[in-house]
Amino acid sequence: MTQSGSSSTRSGKSESTQSEQTGSTDATSIPESRSGGSPARLADDTSEGRTSISSSVVQKISGIAAREISGVYSMGGGVSRAFGALRERIPGSSGSSNVSGVQVEVGERQAAIDLDIVVEYGAAIVDLARAVRRNVIHSVERMCGLEVTEVNISVNDIHLPSEDEEETQQNGTGSRVQ
Repeated sequence: MTQSGSSSTRSGKSESTQSEQTGSTDATSIPESRSGGSPARLADDTSEGRTSISSSVVQKISGIAAREISGVYSMGGGVSRAFGALRERIPGSSGSSNVSGVQVEVGERQAAIDLDIVVEYGAAIVDLARAVRRNVIHSVERMCGLEVTEVNISVNDIHLPSEDEEETQQNGTGSRVQ
């Protein structure tokens, strides 16, 4: 999967790819230093053998890296979070085989990542998106040796602190007396 192949297979999300090709320095583009130097490729063939990395591994690393950033309340839209919670409660299920809110496309040497996040109220969304993108790119490139061509972030909702209080009272887990 090449960078030009990535933009053609992901035509619905080609805005950041176009800015990379024009050399723009906006928040969605990959820095020039990353495109020039290549990280150690674990997916390459060596004389000792070949290592391949499953897309589910890249998916989990991306989800964990996104959640590490302060201001990210959760991953996925409302429906995917609900299905994820149900899937975790089913005995014998693998639970998080499909990480909620994270979709990846993995080639031999590159990965493209789509994240759906819910943001804490009060967080600067643009700054938060930059921090999430930076952390996801760093984590995937360091741990997998894959070049991350793009990280597309969709903010689906804003979490209000009052929602936690209402949920606690509705579930009956909050104490009525102190």
